[in-house]
Amino acid sequence: MRAALRHPLAWWAVLAVGLLPLAWLVLQTVLDQLGPNPAEALIRSTGDWTLRALCLVLAVTPLRQLLGWPELLRFRRMLGLLVFGYASLHLLSYAWFDMGFALNDTVQDIAKRPFILVGFSAFVLLLALAATSFNRAVRWLGGRRWQLLHRGVYAVALLAVLHFWWMRSGKQDFDEVLVYAGILAVLLGWRAVRRARSP
Repeated sequence: MRAALRHPLAWWAVLAVGLLPLAWLVLQTVLDQLGPNPAEALIRSTGDWTLRALCLVLAVTPLRQLLGWPELLRFRRMLGLLVFGYASLHLLSYAWFDMGFALNDTVQDIAKRPFILVGFSAFVLLLALAATSFNRAVRWLGGRRWQLLHRGVYAVALLAVLHFWWMRSGKQDFDEVLVYAGILAVLLGWRAVRRARSP
């Protein structure tokens, strides 16, 4: 397994797998198979895949340390950019299908609906992380400041779950929210325990 992770094509293989959900959504759109409400299906699906990719990003460090596979680290940046990509599609779907790209209406809607405001705040943080995810940004900011900034991914995780919970509260349907919240609680809790035990 470790040899496969070190293979030069492994990075591209993981990227291809990460893009499969997008390809599937495009195919469903072209074939008109998104159901009776295609707009809602696209908004929901892109949001779901953002959360799934976020869970994968946060799982890299625990898996790398627990399994002793430093090779996993080479995929973290790419997975983080996939999170940003799916989050961008989620925001784009909302702005397009819900708001018709009406900027003033969109800004007002974000301001007046708390669950959208929370989700947009998570996106702004993701934008900052994506914009500084490259080696040049590390040199420009300095290693310590860059690391502190990229710990903002933990805030993104909390805001994303809150966004999802608030969105589902109207329907009183929290089953999926609890699954994601549980996964992220384990991943963030592992980090908190490690930090508390470190000298």
